[in-house]
Amino acid sequence: MPSNSTPSVPRTADAVIIGGGVIGCAIQYNLAQLGVPNTVLLERDVLGSGSTGRSQAICRMHYSNPITTELAWQSLQVFADFDARVGGQSGFVRTGYLVVVNEADQGGLERNVAMQQELGVPTSVMSQDDLARLAPMVTLYDDERAAWEPESGYADPYQVTVSYSARAQEAGARIVTRNPASGIETDGDRVQAVVTANGERIATDTVIVAAGPWSKQVLAGVGVDVPLIPVRHQVATVARPVEAVPHHPTVGDISQSFSFRPDGSNFTTMGFGDDDEQSDPDVYPQGLELSEAATARTKLARRVPGMANAYYRGGWSGLFTTTPDWHPVLDAIPGVGGLYCAIGFSGHGFKLSPAIGKSVAELVVEGRARDVDLTPLRFARFAEGDLLESSYRYRVLA
Repeated sequence: MPSNSTPSVPRTADAVIIGGGVIGCAIQYNLAQLGVPNTVLLERDVLGSGSTGRSQAICRMHYSNPITTELAWQSLQVFADFDARVGGQSGFVRTGYLVVVNEADQGGLERNVAMQQELGVPTSVMSQDDLARLAPMVTLYDDERAAWEPESGYADPYQVTVSYSARAQEAGARIVTRNPASGIETDGDRVQAVVTANGERIATDTVIVAAGPWSKQVLAGVGVDVPLIPVRHQVATVARPVEAVPHHPTVGDISQSFSFRPDGSNFTTMGFGDDDEQSDPDVYPQGLELSEAATARTKLARRVPGMANAYYRGGWSGLFTTTPDWHPVLDAIPGVGGLYCAIGFSGHGFKLSPAIGKSVAELVVEGRARDVDLTPLRFARFAEGDLLESSYRYRVLA
């Protein structure tokens, strides 16, 4: 298997990717598939060590906008058939996905499901009888509604990242770890080179920034201001009382502002956090706040009463790199020729990564994505005031 780093830094490349999370690795792989293998990926630590490795890794398609729904649906099909389509393992486990809303959000749920069905997504609004048949361990209260995605589940972010990396290197791509980009050189209005923290200079006319929570500072170096805010989120794992709850679906509990999914046969992983908890990517608490985990566990037991005796097995914190509308920026940067970005995923990055990798590579090589119109995710939308909207207040879920 190819190593995940190279001992030397090439002096030239057709493209340099800044950031070795799942997004950067998926882009590099897809560039190779499009006939551009002479690329270098620069990662500040090891592959998948940033937001990717701290993802809850849910793979689902319930969104409020067609663009993210399309990207999620394309990606889910890749996760489910990863070895045949990419080569390697994704760790995908199909659990079904249940999204639960309260009375105030029922109209949004129904509109979203109708839009998703028009795009070919297998999903439907559930009745109480449907839920009792498909997921009897889950409680739905009288003022709540739910939608069901039978094909959704979760995957393994590290396996996916390493698989993309291995396939890219087999095609001739280069990966450099523990040596981040320290700057992008421009010649007037075009990219000219990337300089590493160790002082190497890579001449290139194409740079793709996919540096997660460090993207803002990378782009600031060339005078590009993008509204990115890293926000801390937490993930806690509990041991599931399997005699009471042998299995359960993945659940996006918008009604209670958290999510949970199975983790193997004996555990359940919960995701939660404060959307406004801004964090420094270089210095933030990476552990678990036990008081907040206790609140999440109470919510879990309310939704799945059989989980009342679940006990903690650990947890961690990671970062969502958010934009004002909680949707990514996938675009060529105006005014700087050859500079592209895949940033601001706001907690959606892993589940969208196969389609993002393909679409951004096509944007770079061919000038546009083949299968999806990326215009709604353009860089200029913030200045234009043309933001994407969500049907729900808990933005990370839709």
